[in-house]
Amino acid sequence: MLISVIIPTLNEADWLSGTLDSVVRQPGPKEIIVADGTSTDHTRVIAQRRARVVSSARGRAVQMNAAASVASGDTLLFLHADTRLCGGALEAVRHALADPIAEGGIFRLRFDTSGFWPATYTLFARIHWRHICFGDRGLFVRRSVFEKIGGYPEIPIFEDLHLACMLHVRGGFRYLQTPVTTAWRRFAHVGALRQQGRNLRLWLQYMSGTPPLHLAHRYPNHNPSDELSS
Repeated sequence: MLISVIIPTLNEADWLSGTLDSVVRQPGPKEIIVADGTSTDHTRVIAQRRARVVSSARGRAVQMNAAASVASGDTLLFLHADTRLCGGALEAVRHALADPIAEGGIFRLRFDTSGFWPATYTLFARIHWRHICFGDRGLFVRRSVFEKIGGYPEIPIFEDLHLACMLHVRGGFRYLQTPVTTAWRRFAHVGALRQQGRNLRLWLQYMSGTPPLHLAHRYPNHNPSDELSS
């Protein structure tokens, strides 16, 4: 099974190399596509050393859809630029999708630092609930299914939850015990409680029906390639 690992980027030169390393080390057939939203740092230079680079307009959903449209893999794995695969991650995906009923899924979350708040957040993320399947956990899906449901909705925020919900409705969603490691950088910069408060307010508004287009500007320093919880 060829897995296309798709990484959306926007000025991620400080983090991308480690993420690419974690993918390159995975055994088995794979391709890496970096979907770049016109970075102005050295992101593209770093990406071109080990990946195919696809340029698109900014916006994580737009970038990931652009990369998916040229991917060759039977399976698509969408990975954030600051999220690293652990050993055996792609094999875990292959094992899960060996079941013909399975259509997609998500990894278990852990952070690149320890402490009370990272541990608490990680524990909460272990709940098997579609409404907390954020993209910083690494979403994977059969390419045929991704195309059938129309890919990511090209909205500025919460496109990951939309895709996860669509896959749950179809059935065959798998929660892997294999973890990915995501950077704690945003929490460290803003503060754990303050950052989580922002995340929670936006999530509750989204869950109550507020259109994502009306929410993006409420997220301070919103970057179209960022994720709420990373």
